[in-house]
Amino acid sequence: MNRNSIFYSITFISIISIVSIILAFIFLMDYDKQNYTEKLNNKYTIVAKATLFHLNNFITKEELENQVKNYNMKEISDKFLKNKIIKKANVLQKIVGKIGITAILVYEKNNYLLIEHGKTVLLLKDMDYQPYRYHTIRGIFALVLFIIILGYILTIKKIKPLRKLKRQMDKFAKGDLDISCESEGEDEISQVSNSFQNAVNQIKKLNQSRQLFLRNIMHELKTPITKGRISVEMIENTKQKQRLIKVFEKLELLINEFVSIEQITSGEGLRNIKPYRLSDILDEAIDLAMIPSKQININIEKNLILNVDFRLFATAIKNILDNGIKYSIDKKVVIETTYDKISFISQGNPLGDTLEHYIEPFTQDNISHKSFGLGLYIVANILKAHNVKFTYEYKESHNYFNFENLTNLL
Repeated sequence: MNRNSIFYSITFISIISIVSIILAFIFLMDYDKQNYTEKLNNKYTIVAKATLFHLNNFITKEELENQVKNYNMKEISDKFLKNKIIKKANVLQKIVGKIGITAILVYEKNNYLLIEHGKTVLLLKDMDYQPYRYHTIRGIFALVLFIIILGYILTIKKIKPLRKLKRQMDKFAKGDLDISCESEGEDEISQVSNSFQNAVNQIKKLNQSRQLFLRNIMHELKTPITKGRISVEMIENTKQKQRLIKVFEKLELLINEFVSIEQITSGEGLRNIKPYRLSDILDEAIDLAMIPSKQININIEKNLILNVDFRLFATAIKNILDNGIKYSIDKKVVIETTYDKISFISQGNPLGDTLEHYIEPFTQDNISHKSFGLGLYIVANILKAHNVKFTYEYKESHNYFNFENLTNLL
């Protein structure tokens, strides 16, 4: 169990409380029994001394009665009963002195005081005596222990939905919106669970609306773009024609980037993960980018197999190649691999800002008007979906864009 968990804290506090109650009960029993025994001994000692002093004629009868008047001791005058008690009773304490003998007897849950002086034998019954209250103290202890255990059970039962809520939130954090944490209770935890479920439902609706919007807009744009491109091809080869072709190419690029964004955010592409050779993925990426082979220098392990979504991973590499050639001095990109990393190396100036800045959507340098600023954003999200780390470094006048943690794909 996690020591920082609230369940651990409650369990630990409950155990400490129970152990403390048990130790307190043991101490209380011992202390109370000693105190009880001491009071009885003091009482019997006073009565015994006063009676023996009277039998030895040290004090008068009136003085005896005055000393023992506060102690409810009744003399047993029935000889048969007296002899029976003396023979069968348990002796708790017996004291033999010069002026007589005294003993404390217990018989049938009653205390008796036996006093002997010469031939005189007195047996006094303690009318106020009550057996030690074991059952009362045990009952109180059992009640307190029951309350603590019941409180622990009820508390754990009340906060138990927190575990379910945490599991659902962990799934939500991983992008899984198919969660259920609704609660029928009316306590604060149930209210939080229901509020979180309502928020998830709203997010699901927004995602569905966004996906529907992207798919509809892509569908609606593809037809006029295709018709426009066909119409442009019919125009005579003029400067205006080239401008229009570039416009339609830019629109097609935007549509393709929207397709990648929609597939990444919806998670559909990750359902097509299969093992592919890296060389095949690179060939597909180069074809997509329509880059001449002379601009790409490949230095990789030929038989390296990666478990990826072929189209999405090829799209990520295509965007990196586009970016590298666009901003490189010599319009070339070198691709190298190690056991755990793919590096795309190009000669040029360093980035003007951090990589985190450039992986935001629609981010681009002021000097560039040839893209929509979605390239690195798409790359970062494709790699994130594959549990691959996207890093950047600049050394020896070269930019290094790296796909790290490839062991997650092996």
